[in-house]
Amino acid sequence: MKRWLELVWPLIGVVAVVAAIFLLHRQFRGEAVPAQVWANIRSIPPGQFALAILATLIAYAALAWYDRIALLHLGVKHISWTFVALCSFTTYALAHNIGASVLSGAMVRYRAYRTKGLTPAEITILVGLCSLTFGLGVLLIGGLILVIDPRQLHRLSGLLPHVLTHAATARAIGIASLSLVVAYAAGSIFKLPPFRFGTFRVDYPRPGIAARQFLAASMELIGAAAIIYFALPREGSPTFFAVLTVFVASFSAALASNAPGGLGVFELLFIKAMPAVAPIKVLTALLVFRLFYLLLPLAFAVVIIVIFERRQLTEALSHNQATPEPAREGADLRERNGQKAGV
Repeated sequence: MKRWLELVWPLIGVVAVVAAIFLLHRQFRGEAVPAQVWANIRSIPPGQFALAILATLIAYAALAWYDRIALLHLGVKHISWTFVALCSFTTYALAHNIGASVLSGAMVRYRAYRTKGLTPAEITILVGLCSLTFGLGVLLIGGLILVIDPRQLHRLSGLLPHVLTHAATARAIGIASLSLVVAYAAGSIFKLPPFRFGTFRVDYPRPGIAARQFLAASMELIGAAAIIYFALPREGSPTFFAVLTVFVASFSAALASNAPGGLGVFELLFIKAMPAVAPIKVLTALLVFRLFYLLLPLAFAVVIIVIFERRQLTEALSHNQATPEPAREGADLRERNGQKAGV
């Protein structure tokens, strides 16, 4: 069964990408997309670009906080903020572009944190807690949006079943989401035993750790959505609240699709959810988001990985060159003893 799932999930991702790209092609058929996108990018004021860059830095600072929070939960305090930030940045830059964030994130973190003395069990907990932090953020922000203004989900009408986009149902989903957040907070405050569902288990952290999780996840989602908001034209654009709503829904759907970087899926949902804005302008904002949040971080992450692996290789070679001396001395001693014994 597990082997079948290993084949099915990548296949689902490929199908999602192909279907989304086909629908996007149909959406923009007959338009000079590259020329219009480039013209729209050049029309974005420098101040808006600066705010989008600042939003990117806030989002990645929050992601680094994910790792720091997990380390505090484990009682690990000897790892510097710089190392944690670089490890987190590399992890998410790869995971956001490759997909399967738990798997790709686990590989990067395992290589990095093992050099700092963490055990495989501790790294597993760290990866799980970081994923849980993101999930809590989606429940908190999504729940608040749907309780405050359940009509926002109507933007996805036609893409989601009607029963989900209905205001009453949307508010019920929001209340259920916030109930899970409250339950998690209560488990932390009252030190409840671990929650179990089959093989799934949640160990409630200390209240201070749980509060940090809510803050970090909210900051990351708000920062990432702000990149798109600042890249959209100011005239006729929706409010930040609306952009945040569509971002949370689209980004979550893109992750669930398992498409690498949510390619096509994210764009399709965002464009369909904003009919009041010209599709080419939405596409431009999403390309700016991909550049700042995905592609540039990926380029820097590759450099960081190369430097890290080169350093690890150098240390390994230095260690191997240092160890033959005792072995050679032992061999010489055995040879001399053999000569004395008349061998």
